[in-house]
Amino acid sequence: MALSAALAVLAATSNALGTVLQRRAALTVPASTSLRLGLLADLLRTPVWLAGIVGVTLSAILQAAALGSGSLAVVQPVFVLELPLALVIGGMVFHVRPSRASWASVALIAVGLAVFLLSLAPSGGRDRVPGLWWAPALAVTGALGAALVLAALRRSFGPARAAGLAVGAALGNALAAALMKSSMGVLEDQGVRAFLLSWQTYGFAVIGGTSLFLLGTAMQAGPLIASQPALVLTDAVVGVVLGMTLYGEQPRTGPWLLSALLGFALLTSGVVALSRTRCLAGCLNAEEEAPERGRGHGAAVGDDRDGRTARQPRSGSAAAQDRTESAAAQDRAAA
Repeated sequence: MALSAALAVLAATSNALGTVLQRRAALTVPASTSLRLGLLADLLRTPVWLAGIVGVTLSAILQAAALGSGSLAVVQPVFVLELPLALVIGGMVFHVRPSRASWASVALIAVGLAVFLLSLAPSGGRDRVPGLWWAPALAVTGALGAALVLAALRRSFGPARAAGLAVGAALGNALAAALMKSSMGVLEDQGVRAFLLSWQTYGFAVIGGTSLFLLGTAMQAGPLIASQPALVLTDAVVGVVLGMTLYGEQPRTGPWLLSALLGFALLTSGVVALSRTRCLAGCLNAEEEAPERGRGHGAAVGDDRDGRTARQPRSGSAAAQDRTESAAAQDRAAA
């Protein structure tokens, strides 16, 4: 458990770096009101976004190593740490210093996650899942994710749209992790050739890529208070559920379930509180204006709350220019 958890932490760190860079790049391309392929084409021409893809790719490699040596119910919840890690990394990218309230939220997340995982302490399980068992998992998860995404796309830019897309991305992330664990079992037992011929290998690549695209769209769709808790908490919960149902991983029961629920409550409180702070908005959303612009470089950003409504973005190159100028203005104000 210790090795897989350590690898998962490294994977979350790399993923946080990739997320920050992708967010930076997303603010320099025209906003999209639909899942258009042109958005992907615009991002592919952005070097910062490509650097973010490198971070995400490295994260996938580390995640695969973690899943190969540990349980799905441990590895996926650890990715909740991506949120506070994004605060630290984003602070360096966007020149924002976290406030005391933000650090308190980070501590709450760390304590809650530790209590949650130590209480569940899943054990046992299998390395590979029988083929027929994948059918209901793929059907249920895919149908739920598709329904949420379609419902979100009918909404205007704002919290509901961002949350729906983020939950869809999280469902895909958890399902891709389950497939990745199975393909890693194939690699260990049967070698590289069997790994390359396994449908699970291509399944997690396709689903993971789709989730990555949905995440990029969700981050343009509304405020962080809507998208980030939906993303990280759904990923953690669905990861535990898939670990128990597909891989037969057994958590501790009895009084341990109560402490696990307490840990999850602390974790949820920390995630929601951190997502509401201006610090995280400044670290992941260059479009948010930093409070108290008169402060010098490195001044701590206060714990003013992130707005609950999203701006209605302009379309085309004008929107991209507005976001670029806003990011530049924030950086000049922090300098």
